[in-house]
Amino acid sequence: QVQLVESGGGLVQPGGSLRLSCARSGSIYNLDVMGWFRQAPEGQRELVASISQSGSIKYADSVKGRFIISRDNAKDTVYLQMNNLKPEDTGVYYCKLQREMSRTRTDEYWGQGTQVTVSS
Repeated sequence: QVQLVESGGGLVQPGGSLRLSCARSGSIYNLDVMGWFRQAPEGQRELVASISQSGSIKYADSVKGRFIISRDNAKDTVYLQMNNLKPEDTGVYYCKLQREMSRTRTDEYWGQGTQVTVSS
């Protein structure tokens, strides 16, 4: 059974930094993709960044050059380093595991979310 536990959210001033962590328990599959999503108040959940088991990384255009996703395989943890934060980065940040089980089935697992608030 996969479990994802996020931590590291909080209140930060514009221009500040935060690092989010997502600790994963359970089996690891070669095609697993870990991602960070965020949901602003009254907004839709959107992809922020993702990293595959092979190391392929993607970022949303709005965070390129400011956020860095990384992975510590020994700790089975994925991180999101967020720099130069802006008020529009405010939202609940969720960790997601996407697992391709077959050509017709993809399983998804979500963490409980952690609040990030960027405000002066």
